[in-house]
Parts: sequence; C-alpha cells; structure tokens
Amino acid sequence: MDWSRLREEFPITRRWAFFDHAAVAPISARAQRAMAEWAADMVENGDVNVAHWERRVEEARALAGKLINADPNDVAFIKNTSEGVGIVAEGFPWQPGDNIVTAAEEYPANIYPWMNLAARGVDMRAIASRERRLWLDDIRAAIDGRTRIVSLSWVEFASGFRNDLDAIAALCKERGILFFVDAIQGLGVFPLDVRRTPVDFLSADGHKWLLGPEGAGLFYARREAVDRLHAVGIGWNSVVGSRNFSRIDFRLKPHAGRWESGTLNVAGITALGASLELLLEIGIANVAERVLALTDRLCARTEQAGLEVFSSRAPEDKSGIVSFVVPGDVRQLVKRCRAEGFVINQRAGRIRVSPHCYNSVEEIDRLIETLAH
Repeated sequence: MDWSRLREEFPITRRWAFFDHAAVAPISARAQRAMAEWAADMVENGDVNVAHWERRVEEARALAGKLINADPNDVAFIKNTSEGVGIVAEGFPWQPGDNIVTAAEEYPANIYPWMNLAARGVDMRAIASRERRLWLDDIRAAIDGRTRIVSLSWVEFASGFRNDLDAIAALCKERGILFFVDAIQGLGVFPLDVRRTPVDFLSADGHKWLLGPEGAGLFYARREAVDRLHAVGIGWNSVVGSRNFSRIDFRLKPHAGRWESGTLNVAGITALGASLELLLEIGIANVAERVLALTDRLCARTEQAGLEVFSSRAPEDKSGIVSFVVPGDVRQLVKRCRAEGFVINQRAGRIRVSPHCYNSVEEIDRLIETLAH
C-alpha cells in the first residue's frame, strides 16, 4: 500500500498533523464530493432525482454490511451512537430486579441510557479496570441470574484498551444474555465479522475512524434478536410496504430497518458510504496493520522521550488510541501542540493520540519532539 499517496485523499494533511480520530475525524475527499454532489442536485432539481439518492443510500448500506459481514438489511442508519444504545436500552422488556453490566470507564453514551433505567428497577453494574484494562473474569463475576445485557465499548475511549469481543460474546452466549457493542472506537480500524463473533447489537457513529460526517452512523441488530426488543421511535418507514402511504398496515419490518423511522440523512449517509468504500478498497486488515505500526512507533518514541505510556500495548489489547502521562497541565499542552500544527486531545487527565492509516511516521516523530520540548 502506498500510504503517502493515500494522503492525497485527506487535504487536512496540507495544514495539520491530525492525531485526533478518536474525537471527530476529518472526512475523506471523496466523502466531500458525495455531499457536494447531493447538495448541487438538490439546489438544482429538488426531489426529482429521489430514486437516484435512494439507490445511493442502499449502496452505502451494502458497504456497511460488507464491513461487518452482515446482511445489509440487518444494518440501520442512525444519527449517532447514542441513538443505537437507546434503541436497546429503551426497547428491552426489563423487569424490576434485572441488571446490565458495563465498564466504569465507558464513554457517557454507554452509561447514561442504562442509568436512566433505574426508575424501572434496573441496576447498572459498572466494572472498574485493573492494571489499566478490563478483565474477562471481572465481567464474568459481575454477571448473575438477573443480568440481561452486557454492554461494552470495543475500544475504551480514554485508555485505548481493546476488549476481546470473541471472548465476551462467547461468555454472553453461554449465559444466555445479550451482548451490545459500542463500536465507534474500533469500527474502521479492526476487522469484525458478526457471523463469526456473535454480537447481538452494535452501534457506531461514522465521524471517527470511519472518516464520515457527523450525524450518520450504523446500528446492527442480529436478526434473531430483533423481536426481543419493543420497537421504539416508530414512524412511517418502520413498516413493510412503507411507500404505500394510502394504506395503513402495521407490520414492522422483520429486521433492523424497523428503526429507520422516517426520512434519512441522505447527504451524510452517501458521504459515509464514500468513506466506507475507501476503507474497504484499502482493506480493513491493512488499516489495522498500519494503525498499530504507527501507534507502536508512537509508544516507542514516547518512552524514549521519558514519558509514560498508560495504554496497555499487549498485542491483544492495543488499539488506535494511545494514552500517556505527561507532567504539567495537559489542557495547555494540547493547546500548545495545536499552535504547532498538531491536533491531539486529552482524556482522564492524560494526553490521547489517535492516528489513522494516512498519518505518517514523520508526523509521529515530529509530534514526540514537540511534546518532549
């Protein structure tokens, strides 16, 4: 792969060394072109070409299905990760005394929807990390006969620890409980085959590692688990034959499409589809290899500079997110780096750096030199 040529797809590289893909990533040039094409058509033709844009949405859905090896019908487009969490949290038929297991260090999107169930008698059990990571034995110990769902991020947003989805999915299947994955920090970087790794529900916005715009994300629901949820947010597009507006026939779509209640974010979805196309052309396995090589380089140079890498870098744990400890005010350091042309971030009082596959080794080296000074 000619990674230097790939940089042409990301005009942001002309001005910035961008290492904040775990926050809001730049979109690809082809995603920009897709949005511009939609806008130009709408300003000139209104909805005359609606059938064309419906096809473009379905093309994006097919790409999303290919990304996780799912039937495209099992993928719904959502506006953000939180919407996907809410579909499961509000749709599950909870009984007082039930509980849900998650991690104490989860991003709030995967905490608040579960906390909101307290009024219905549902307990949220938050597992604390030990030795800078989550342990499967701690997850197992938190599960009991009233656990209904385990909900975890693929990659923890502050530490960069990557959960073992295979092991957790196997545990959930063994215990007869559902497994929900907040995939936003892993999807687009690491391969995932939902036919092999039996997660039940998955949610991810497209504005991080998928290199799409904000407001266009993916929700996956395993077909066998769809009817276990009460369908929330129902609208005209949730039913079979939804285009027959003159006929009222309340038969919900038998797949994830029931949660696409109405008009979709066509511009955002087609732009997301363009970036999905790019990532799939590169190959997700190639993306993973490149991102891990860059973060390995980052960690090696960080330690050489006398700074402490916080993230677990065990082969099965590491991700595209590197968290490290620096002396002084991390917020001011982030600002100073920004002034030098480096876009990084801070979480949990630590510096967080998250490069993507188009970043370069030279950018990594220059960043560490700047941080060391």
